[in-house]
Amino acid sequence: MRLSFHGAAGCVTGSKHLIELDDGRRILIDCGLFQGLKELRRRNWADLPFDLGAIDHVILTHAHIDHSGWLPRAVRLGLQAPVHATAATSELCQLLLMDSAHIQEEDAAWANKKGYSKHDPAEPLYTSVDALASLQLFRPHDFDKWVDLGDGLRFRFGNSGHILGAGFVELRVPSAAGEQTVVFSGDVGRYGVPLHRDPDPLPECDVLVIESTYGDREHDHEPVADQIRRVFGETIRRKGVVLIPAFAVGRVQMVTLILRDLMKAGELPEVPIYVDSPMAVDATLIYGRHLYDTNLDDDLIQDGRSRLFPREVRLCRTVHESKELNTREGPMVIISSSGMMSGGRILHHLIRRLGRPENLILLAGYQARGTRGRSLQDGAKTLRIHGDNWPVECGHAIMHGLSSHADRSEMLRWLGTAPQPPGKVFVVHGEPDSSAKFAGELRDVLGADVHVPSLGKGFEI
Repeated sequence: MRLSFHGAAGCVTGSKHLIELDDGRRILIDCGLFQGLKELRRRNWADLPFDLGAIDHVILTHAHIDHSGWLPRAVRLGLQAPVHATAATSELCQLLLMDSAHIQEEDAAWANKKGYSKHDPAEPLYTSVDALASLQLFRPHDFDKWVDLGDGLRFRFGNSGHILGAGFVELRVPSAAGEQTVVFSGDVGRYGVPLHRDPDPLPECDVLVIESTYGDREHDHEPVADQIRRVFGETIRRKGVVLIPAFAVGRVQMVTLILRDLMKAGELPEVPIYVDSPMAVDATLIYGRHLYDTNLDDDLIQDGRSRLFPREVRLCRTVHESKELNTREGPMVIISSSGMMSGGRILHHLIRRLGRPENLILLAGYQARGTRGRSLQDGAKTLRIHGDNWPVECGHAIMHGLSSHADRSEMLRWLGTAPQPPGKVFVVHGEPDSSAKFAGELRDVLGADVHVPSLGKGFEI
């Protein structure tokens, strides 16, 4: 077989890995959107070097847009193959792909209205109709259940601990020697964190394709509650607004749980918490339907109640509610998506709150190069939003420990759960320095044949 990399190679986003078997069958693992730098986003418009209509199966590791968000575009360009995912990933993709299409359409409409696009007229990458068509292809599956793809080809999902429904893919491929096993890690979650269970052990495999988002660094292990107490106190005393750009799936649910627990314990003043994201509200409902899934923590249910719906957290669904929120003064907390400030309602809150020194923007996760979140993290004095530059007068801080990605030590811990090391490893889904350093360490630790593929590179397996 041949394995080639058409996304998340030399960068963190756009995951697309193609398996081509000797009998002509083609399996695409993930179908993600490129995000961040303009040069990366432009790749979303480029044709792939293979026929999408010839793909036999798509297997999604999880629902995040950098792993699933190019599916509507692929369908527009001819993809007709079934899309295999866990049941929870299938539900989340209904939400995320429709939201992504809506953002594409809104951004194009706004660019046409304001006239800042280089294209006339500006067109969306894909539409809601494309997203709906892609959702018709989904085939949900349970964790740990083998799925027969015919002629000896089969796969199953193992819990990767990243977000609800996230799973690594264990693919068994028929060969002259019997079977080869290829594992695609997707995004590996952390150990000992709230909300999600620890990743399942890595199965024995011949080939491993592994992410490296944090492959060259460790997370700060200071308790999240301590960080929040420290940075929130001053802002609340100044009657400021704490604005948290958060990923609607996983991060919003975790942040609201922690904040309410601190306020309930008297460790933070009682101030209103607004979740201004219809997608985050809907994602929380989906989490609620999967409370007994194998990749969620048991302690989400206490005294017969779901802790995913804490009291006094106010949910904003409508545009009117969101606009009304921007007329309010602090102290208060606003949690809104998207987490890297690349789109969504958070942009309107930024325009309203950036220029006020009493306010605080609290970054709650990884910020990819080229995103507004990364610019702010790196000390930008202005942020460009809807064609205008807005000065940054408010404070900002980074909340460590909320990342849903394993760090270097946790990745090595996961690798150590395999019965024996894989013989060949491909390091993907990381910025170049991170991937290179992690690959070097894997060569030393595993003694394996380790590669860091470039975009479009293929390998005979």
